[in-house]
Parts: sequence; C-alpha cells; structure tokens
Amino acid sequence: MVNYSDEEGLNCSYTYHLRQDKNGFIWIGSDNGLFRFDGKEFKQYGKKEGLKNIDIISCEPLPNGEVFILPFLNDFAYLKNGCVINLNINDYVKNQFSSSIPKVTRDGNRLYFYGNFNPQNIFTYENGKVKKIPVPLEYEKRSFATLRFEPHTYNLYLHDPHQGEILVYNIITGKKQHLKGGIGNMICEKDDLFVFLHKNTIEIYQLSAPEGLKKIRSYNCGTQENVFYGLIDKNNKLWLNISNGGVLYFNQSLTEKKKALDTPIKILDRYVINNVLVDKDDNVWFNSRNNGVFFISKSLFANHINLPVQSNSEYIKAIANDNGNILLGYNHSAGALISKYNKIQNITLDEGDKDENIAVYLKGTISIFGLSGKVIVHDMANNTSKKIYCSLKNIVSYTPDSLFFCTSGGLLTYSLKSKKITTLFQERVYTVFPYDRENLFIGSFSDLYKYNVRTRKKTLFLKGYYFTDIKKLDDDTYLGSTNLYGVIIFNAKGIIKKIGKNNGLINDQVKKIEVENKNTFWASTNSGISRIELAGKDQHINNFTQTDGLPSDAVAGCVIKNDTIFIGTSKGLGIFSIKKLLTQEKFIHKKVIINSVSIENNEHYDLQKSLTAYPHNTVIFNLSFLDYSSLGKISYKYKLEGLNNSWQINNSSKIIFNSIPPGKYTFRVYGLGYNGKQSYTSSDITFDIKPLFWQTWWFRLIVAIFVIGALLMVIFSYLHKKRNKKLEKMEYEKKIAELELQAIKAQINPHFIYNCLNSIQFLLYKKDYRETENYLNIFAKMIRKTLYYSEKTFMSIKDEVEYLTLYLGMEKLRVKDLFDYKISISEHVDQNWTIPSLLIQPFVENAIKHGISGLKDRKGEITISFEYTNVSLCITIEDNGIGISSKETLKKDNSFGVKLSHKRIETFKQLFDTNIFLEINTLTENNRQGTQIKLYIQPYEK
Repeated sequence: MVNYSDEEGLNCSYTYHLRQDKNGFIWIGSDNGLFRFDGKEFKQYGKKEGLKNIDIISCEPLPNGEVFILPFLNDFAYLKNGCVINLNINDYVKNQFSSSIPKVTRDGNRLYFYGNFNPQNIFTYENGKVKKIPVPLEYEKRSFATLRFEPHTYNLYLHDPHQGEILVYNIITGKKQHLKGGIGNMICEKDDLFVFLHKNTIEIYQLSAPEGLKKIRSYNCGTQENVFYGLIDKNNKLWLNISNGGVLYFNQSLTEKKKALDTPIKILDRYVINNVLVDKDDNVWFNSRNNGVFFISKSLFANHINLPVQSNSEYIKAIANDNGNILLGYNHSAGALISKYNKIQNITLDEGDKDENIAVYLKGTISIFGLSGKVIVHDMANNTSKKIYCSLKNIVSYTPDSLFFCTSGGLLTYSLKSKKITTLFQERVYTVFPYDRENLFIGSFSDLYKYNVRTRKKTLFLKGYYFTDIKKLDDDTYLGSTNLYGVIIFNAKGIIKKIGKNNGLINDQVKKIEVENKNTFWASTNSGISRIELAGKDQHINNFTQTDGLPSDAVAGCVIKNDTIFIGTSKGLGIFSIKKLLTQEKFIHKKVIINSVSIENNEHYDLQKSLTAYPHNTVIFNLSFLDYSSLGKISYKYKLEGLNNSWQINNSSKIIFNSIPPGKYTFRVYGLGYNGKQSYTSSDITFDIKPLFWQTWWFRLIVAIFVIGALLMVIFSYLHKKRNKKLEKMEYEKKIAELELQAIKAQINPHFIYNCLNSIQFLLYKKDYRETENYLNIFAKMIRKTLYYSEKTFMSIKDEVEYLTLYLGMEKLRVKDLFDYKISISEHVDQNWTIPSLLIQPFVENAIKHGISGLKDRKGEITISFEYTNVSLCITIEDNGIGISSKETLKKDNSFGVKLSHKRIETFKQLFDTNIFLEINTLTENNRQGTQIKLYIQPYEK
C-alpha cells in the first residue's frame, strides 16, 4: 500500500471525495484546492489557477473533458482545457443547499444538482451555463431526504427517514406516488440499491416499484463501529467509513442472491477514511482525513483480502517451511506460524526487543529464530524458549537432527536432540552447504571454500564471491546467490554459468534462493523476485514486483507449497498461485495520454485539429501514462518520425523539441511501467513545421530570381559597358577606317590618272594621234566616272560592269587589241545589287599589266563573270597570261592598285561587318594557262 502526501506533491491537510474521469485521471477534492493525479505527478488547481474557494469537497468529470467543481457552500466553477472558469452564480443558488455540497446526477454532459433535503429547485449545468427548474412541491412541514433525481423521467425520489416512506414526485406533471421505504439515514446509493443506517445496523434495500424499497441484507455494526459514510463500488460491493478509524469492506456483490453479508474486512483502522474509490482497473484509493491518499493495486488488494494473516503489514525478514507449515521472522523479536490449514499463530519472543530476524528454521514443533544478537529455540508444543547468544549470519540444515549456525565467530553445529553446540570452523562464515556427509561449501565474506569435516582441511574453491545462500539444483549442480554478481551455477569442478542483471535478473544483489524443480528456481532481492527457468544453455526469466501484487519490492525470501508461492516482504506476506503469476500480461493495456501540446507558450488541448509550428518554436508534448500500479516509476519511449527514427527513453512527462526543421512529423510514444512493461500500443500525433517565409519555396524562388536578375544585370551591365567600349573603339576604328578609305580613294584617283597619262604619253610617243584622240575621249569619260564613283562607298553591279567595259575598251585601244575581254552576268544575279565601289578594276588592271602584256605566242583573253552561289556573290577575273603563284603574289606583288584593293577589302570588313573573301588561283597548276582571281562578296540590295 502506498501513501501519497505532501512529499509526493499532495500538499493539503484534508482530502474529501475521489473521482475518476473517462481518461482514467484521479481527481481529489481537498482543503487546498482540486488535485489531478496521473500516477506520477499531482497537478493542483487552487487560488493561483483562479479558484475563488479552494475548499473543494468534490468534482464531477464530464465526458466532454470538462470538470465541474463543487466547493464548500458556494463559488461553483468548472475546469476546461486546463483553465478554471468561475460560474459566479452564488446569488442564483443562494440558500438552496442545506449541507456542504448538493447531490449531483449526471446525464451525459449535463449535470443536475439539488439540495439533500426538501429541494426547492433543480439546477442544470451544461457547457458553462446554469439553469433552474423549480420543484413546485408543498412539503407540509415534513423533512424529506433527497434520494435521487431521474433526468429521463423527471421523477424526484424523496425519503422520509422517520416514517419509512418514499415520495416519488414528477416535477413536470406534479404527479405523486408513495412507496414503502427504509427507516434511518441513508449512507449511500447506487442504481436501485440503497444503504441505510438504523440503530447501529446497516440495512440494504433494493428499489422495485410499485412495492417500494425492499430490504435484502443487513449487518449489525455494533456500538464500536460508527458508520458516517459509505460507497457501493463499480462491482456493487459495499464499503463503510468508520468515524473512529478504518473502512469496512464487504467482499461480495450486493446484487448476488445470497441473503447474509459476509464478515467485512477492516482496512486502515488507524486512519479516518473520508472516501473510497475503486477505479476502472479495480485498484483501490482511500482519502484520509489528515494523512493524504492511500493506494493499493488490484493484485495486491486481492492478495491482501484473501490472506489468512490478519493485519498483514509486518516487516518480514526471514521465511522457512516444513511439511506445509510456514514460519515467518519479523524485523523485531517476533514471528508467526501459518499452518498447512492456513491458521495463523503469532509468536512473541521478547516483548519490546528490537533485534531483527536474520534467519528462521522450522522442524515439527521446533521453531528457531536467528536474531541479529542471539538464537532463540522455541518449542511451540510447550511454549518454551532457549537462547543461544551469538552473532548469527545464517541457519542451514545439516542432518535430519542437526543444523548449522553461521556466525561471525565461526561455523557451529546444533543438535536438535541433545541441544549440544559444537564449533566446527573458527572463522567468520556467512553461509554453508553440505554437498556430502563429510564435505562442505563454506562461504566467507569474499570467497567460497571446500571444507572436509573429518580432516578439517580448507581449500579455496571460488575466489571473489560473497555467497549469501547455497542450494542444490541437481546432482553435482549447485546454486549460489551472491551479494554482487547475481546467481552462480557451479559444480564440484567450478563455475558453470553466471546469471545477472545483464541476463534479465531483476537485481545482481540476491538474498536467498528457493528451488522449484531441477530446472527452475527463484531469486529474492530488494527489487522484487525473479523466477529463472533453465533451458539448455539459455534461461527464461520472469520478474515480479509490486506491480504484480507483491506487498513490497524488498523480498526477504520465499517458500513454495504445491502451486503456491509465499513471498516474505517488508510490507507483509504475499501469497500467489505460480500459474496465475506466469499468465500475467506482458504488456500494459493502456495508452499514453497526450494531454496537450505546447507550441511557443500556446497550449493546444484539441488535438483533433491540425497542429502547425515554425522552426524557431519550442514544441512540448505533455504526457501521462495512467499505470497506477507502477507507483510513479514511469518512463516514456518515443521517437519523432521524420526527424530521428531511433527510439529515445525519458523519465519526464514533458518531451521537448527545439529547432525542428520544416516538414511533416509524427510523434510516436509508448508508456513504460515500473517493471519495463510497455503499453500495448503507441499514441501518435502528427504535426507540421511550417517554414519561415525565408524558408518557403516561393521566397527561395523570388530570391533566386532576384539573385539571377541581379547577376544578369551585373553581367549585362558589364557586357553593356564592354560593348559600349567596344562600340566606342569600333566607332573610333570606323572613323579611322573611313579616313583610311577616303585616303585610299584619294590614292586611287591619282593612281588611275597616272596610269592613263602613261598610256597617253605612250601613244604620243608612237605618234598615233588618232588613237590618242580616241583615248583622250574615253579617258575623259573614265575620269568623270572615276571621280564620281570614288566618292561613293557602294555601286551597283550594273554600274560596275559599265565602268569595267569602259576601262577595258580604253586599255584595249592602248595596247592595239593585244587582248579580248568578255563580261558575263548570271541570270541569278540582280544587277541592282550593290558592291564596294572601284574594287574590281585594280585586279583587272593587274591582269592586263602582269598577265597578258608579255604574251608573244597568243592573244590575251580576260574574262569577268558575276555569279550567285547560295549566299554570296562570286566575281571571277580570269586571264590566260603567264600565271603566277598565289603565295608569290601575296608576298611579292608590288602593284599599287592591288595593294589598295587589299586595304579596301580589310576596311570594308571592319566598317560594314561583312565578309569579303579573296581567292587567287594559278591555272597552270590545273594544266591551264593564266591566273584566276575570285572575290566572294555579300551583296547588298539597293
């Protein structure tokens, strides 16, 4: 049994009524506010939380999660989503309730509350609002106690305790019905069961219309048991609160047809119990007047009420058995004998002696109590005792008529027949075990020895082990419990196996061992008891603690009788069926409750709605795991899927996450009970971490666009500046090129004139005056056209052909028909296309001067053709002269006109971003005579 008080967080003097809500939380009314308990922590709602009146008698949890708070006399309030909301209805309900609190009937989420005597009104509460329903009944100076109100029929049941009558009054129709009823004060009621106290007798009635109340059972409390309150629990079992201390429990259902009540069991007789609650799991809670709340788990309570030992709360330090009889040794100079027929016999050794029992031994009527300072041999047959003074460590059976006393002074043998004591070994001994008639295992503080009784020879067997108990498991197989290393399994040769906490044992410090069979044994520890079943090289271990019904985890030892194990603990004796113990659930059939989720100081209770947070928010999950039998030793196993898929374990009921990256997450959590048992399923909640605006895709897109835009602007600005510089440079270069072109043109005119004058001079030298006159006429035309076209950048193909015809005719006249010429234009060539002016004439002049002027054996021929090939105009100048190498021409040609043409080509390329390609071919390389010059020009439309 556990007592919760100030130290555990229940800081109040008086506790009143207990309630349990739909989730399983325990609510406790007290003189210091309302408390909610989840098995680990008490949460207080008091003045700080908003209560105007902190003297809370009771509360009513509702299915919608609200808790209606019933304080002493006034200042009603309710609790919703962790917040106290005061109703402020004191004037509305003034003088309506004659006792401290009203009676309450719940119908779903609606409450009906009304006075205990002669109610004038029935008040309803629902969703934070209070309404009033009048009770138009004339009581005619009679005093009626209110039994109940039925919401579905609107019938009000009133009881006259003096006349034994029940008045059923319908507050809507005003119809009355009189039923026979019990006499006395009503103690409690549930459904159709009513319990009255009349002249120290408890009378139980069942309501059955039209007969009224029918008495079905009664119990005489006597003058010593002053009943002031009662309860019919969820199992229809009766509890009666006694004003002078304790509570009476009737372990039978009141709905059974059995007539008489069994003798009740009195519990907590040293405390005044105000209220009892049997929760959903059949655990039992007791509200005391000045000592907080007591709790006893279902399994422990079942063990307690079925135990033959009355007031089973002694601190058991040692336990032994003989032929079905069990001997207990307490933590003082006393013990008890439980017979094979489950009869208890208390044994007092030395009244007031505080020496605790170290070990006990039972053989027939002889019980031996090994106290810390002496051994008392007690003969139960004649109730005599003999004291042997020694510092005892253990008692071990030796022969059928003798036993060992392990003491700080050595190993003693004691004869049950002669009562003689013999010193066998004069060193400190903690335990001993005879593995044959002459040889012993003797355990010291740190080593285990083999000892021969006959030769008195001691041999070190196992070094470094402090053995507390040794038992034989099978032939040449022994068990040793140790103070530090769990259980050692060994034989005469050495250690076979070690079983410790890392193998599943509940604790490495083992006090005693009890063998069940050759494959199974029990190990008693201060953390509970372990059952170890060997299976070849493996073992299967079951651990049992208070959560499984043990009165305490501090186990002194155990004994086995058939299928029953008797476990001695610091809080009494536990008696269990081994089979039932082994069939206990491996999981806890409860789920973790996620009470709320706090996101950056905003607490969310409605977890059905979607939850969102941001990366800089702190997210806190507030948890409860209502496994009360774990006695607060609860932890949580959880993971946040999407962040980290590994499981974490935390003892805190607040799981905190900081700086969670954006994404969708699932928080999954299991509850872990005291013995490591896990909840049967996980509790899950999904939530979103929304990205901050600068983490959103659209913001990143905008930033990317902005960065790319800025980068492009920088690049464009750089390119623009570079282009401007280039344009400026090109502009300067263009101006220079234009100047150069003008200079070239300026050079063309004198060059042309110079060549023509040379020709005229040559004709005059030959005194060919007629030809000179013709030549001068043609020369005049040429001068005009040359001067005209030299000012132009471009000229049409038609004008170029006309100019070339005039020039070739003039040159033919000069050289006396030394050559013939031909100019052809392809039909694919538009004669209006424009080409750079005066570009072809120097190449024609060069063909005449260097190609055909020196011919002796043939007449010269010059062919000029204009053709269009896909994208460019091809102008071909071909002669049948002596022919020259293109490379030599490029390197050695000293023709001034050709040089000027080359310069003009480069200048045109620079100025007009056009492609003019010059190709010079020697026809002699193709078995022909002469030279071919090709100009590829991108023509311009006029």
